[in-house]
Amino acid sequence: MQYPKIGVAALITRSHQVLLIQRKGPHGTGTWSTPGGHLELGEDPQQCAIRETREEVGLEVSGVRFIGVTNDIFPESGKHYITLWMEAAGFSGEPHIAAAREVTAYGWFAWDALPSPLFLPLDNLIHHKSLPPDAILKLSS
Repeated sequence: MQYPKIGVAALITRSHQVLLIQRKGPHGTGTWSTPGGHLELGEDPQQCAIRETREEVGLEVSGVRFIGVTNDIFPESGKHYITLWMEAAGFSGEPHIAAAREVTAYGWFAWDALPSPLFLPLDNLIHHKSLPPDAILKLSS
């Protein structure tokens, strides 16, 4: 029997913009999403968000808190993820591509000017296909 995998996504914002990466690799190549990845055995979601952000864009995040969850089904690849959405209250450093095998580009984007195509979990979060449905609205200003 197969089960969904657990992903953790880190929302990092500044001046009403969100940090996004363009994905590279076997899952979601070319789409835009936040830093994130698989929850490892024995790891809590906050630790995962901190680790993945450091590994992918070289930032140290702090004040990480849970804001919502999305149910992400990828029929074309037969994958199913439950994505835990975490928000970082702060960060230090400047983003850069720290994992060239996973990230091709990064940038700060206004919520009303996001790049395309979006990775399914982020698209679900933005379009209120989350629990709670207004998770994206709970982001700190």
